[in-house]
Amino acid sequence: MGVPTWVWAATIVGVLGLIVFDFYGHIRTPHAPAFRESAIWSAVYIALAVLFGAGMTLVWGTGHGGEFFAGYITEWSLSVDNLFVFLIIMTRFAVPRAHQQKVLLVGIAIALFLRGMFIWAGAAAIAEFSWVFYVFGAFLIYTSVKLAREDHDSEEPSDYHENALLGLVRRILPTTPDYHEDRLTVVRGGRRLVTPMLIVMVAIGSTDLLFALDSIPAIFGLTKEPYIVFATNAFALLGLRQLYFLLGGLLRRLVYLSEGLSVILAFIGVKLVLEALHTNELPFINGGQPVAWAPEIPIWLSLIVILGTLTVATVASLISTRRADQAVEVQPLP
Repeated sequence: MGVPTWVWAATIVGVLGLIVFDFYGHIRTPHAPAFRESAIWSAVYIALAVLFGAGMTLVWGTGHGGEFFAGYITEWSLSVDNLFVFLIIMTRFAVPRAHQQKVLLVGIAIALFLRGMFIWAGAAAIAEFSWVFYVFGAFLIYTSVKLAREDHDSEEPSDYHENALLGLVRRILPTTPDYHEDRLTVVRGGRRLVTPMLIVMVAIGSTDLLFALDSIPAIFGLTKEPYIVFATNAFALLGLRQLYFLLGGLLRRLVYLSEGLSVILAFIGVKLVLEALHTNELPFINGGQPVAWAPEIPIWLSLIVILGTLTVATVASLISTRRADQAVEVQPLP
């Protein structure tokens, strides 16, 4: 799959155009979006991703089209899990609901830039060293175990710990203690100070990079094409703001989402290890020769596993929380 430079440029310009449209169309006037607004625009961004995938299928074939859809679904589902932490960050910084859209949009723009750098570095490493797939695969399997053990039940601010980048920003830039509407800086006593609005934007963008440490290797486990990896990340992140307000309280009802995502990451981790065995060059594995007996997992099977796992996790979550609600309702009064 050869992607011309102009296609890369057009895609990046299109992504930037959507961010600018989001700002002037939704964010410029601060407001807390209603469910209807969030649902409509979530559907719009999903439809854009579907159209993009359909176009890719027509131009580059069903193989690459399937890789895009598998990658997009995986990235989208991982983004849902990211919203738990974004919710905690919003609570920790007490961001007014009317200004949360702006925080998310700017944070997403920062995240897209950082992920772009990460994708470029990952693609360069894979092209140079085939054994990188062993590293990615092992890391995804480790992450899947860690994710399955995580507890998302608490929204307490103490659950969020500031990263090194955010700590550096706080030390370098003097900050006001209070918000000043949606302004990023204010002048006080002849000094220009940043507001908590800028700090929380940096928190969202830099925290997302930690999620990229598992999501981007996961997409590389489904496709080796950097363009597809970038496109899946871009479409998933662009729809994240609407998804945040659409899901709202539903996030707390997806009690088995982490378990479902851990299964997906473990599956892709195994797939990456098998891919590495196919192109093995490490001298202490099979004498430095490719391992012929390692099975190859086709993209259609990956799609079935990803969609099936997400469906089971969602249905099981909703059934479990519904039963829990019913049990609370029928409890006798003391």
